[in-house]
Amino acid sequence: VQLQASGGGLVQVGGSLRLSCAVSGSTLDYTVIGWFRQAPGKELEAVSCISTTDGGSYFRDSVKGRTTMSRDNAKNTVYLEMNSLKPEDTAVYSCAAYHHRSPYCSLQMADYKYWGQGTQVTVSS
Repeated sequence: VQLQASGGGLVQVGGSLRLSCAVSGSTLDYTVIGWFRQAPGKELEAVSCISTTDGGSYFRDSVKGRTTMSRDNAKNTVYLEMNSLKPEDTAVYSCAAYHHRSPYCSLQMADYKYWGQGTQVTVSS
């Protein structure tokens, strides 16, 4: 399974971005996708994930209410849309995957087997 994240960039506080994670080597109906981020000097943390069977998504508390996750099975691509961006959202965002058919998904890094390279998101004040 290969993952390619894109869509990062420089945005002002309060702005929006949509990140994409293109998946190859597996289909989304069997592949859980999660987004993770790592800010300078900080540990990697989970942002969100989307399940395989019903597309349900889960988010860390700090992004709830201003972040949505969706998928396009035809394009084998998952999206993370972030609104009302804050300086603390600045980080390298990466997508990761593991195989599991379930209405649930994990925000635990240890569950993810496949990782893609990240895309930089910088929120300027």
